[in-house]
Amino acid sequence: MPRTPWIVGVSGASGTPYAAAVLRALLAAGESVDLVVSRASRLTLLDETGISFRDAHWQADLREWLSRGADGKPDTFSVDIGAVRHWSAGDLAAGPSSGSYPTKGMLIVPASTASVAGVALGLSKDLLQRAASVTLKEGRKLIVAVRETPLNGQTLRHLVTLDDAGATVVPASPAFYAGATHIQDLVDFVAGRVLDAAGVPHRLYRRWQGELGGGAHRDG
Repeated sequence: MPRTPWIVGVSGASGTPYAAAVLRALLAAGESVDLVVSRASRLTLLDETGISFRDAHWQADLREWLSRGADGKPDTFSVDIGAVRHWSAGDLAAGPSSGSYPTKGMLIVPASTASVAGVALGLSKDLLQRAASVTLKEGRKLIVAVRETPLNGQTLRHLVTLDDAGATVVPASPAFYAGATHIQDLVDFVAGRVLDAAGVPHRLYRRWQGELGGGAHRDG
């Protein structure tokens, strides 16, 4: 069987733990991943985790990143990254830049307002934006996990443009009915909703069962 990966684009918005949770869950589900980490997101990753993501050392840097919990503690997770292929954000000749390159779709997580605008306007200024444009034109799934607040009118119009083009907009908005007790639970809820939109099975959060009080925490 030919390799048919999900493209995961990580843009410069705050929320690198969301990307890490999505990547771990995709790999746990047996999916292949093509990873594109934008230049801006590397600054965010450095600021939020202290990890420098370098093209020449991407495997070691990715392992360190995915092993950390949302609280920053190292060695929280054990992850096999053998199914990941990394493409430099500046490589516009990369596989995902062409519609003839087979993929299942693309997840942008987190999605900055700049990346949202670039994809909505078809700018293709880097591989992340180009891959997203290709995903739309080929009729494949594009999931955009926008992470910004407040949202101004211009960004809202860009999001409507993406929705009209067939993308699914998933705001990075954690819910509390799943009974979160840790920051990782809130991160996993958002990651799980992204994967729900992509149709990838996971067990990242407790689903609503129609019974009130299921997420409440009781002492004793």
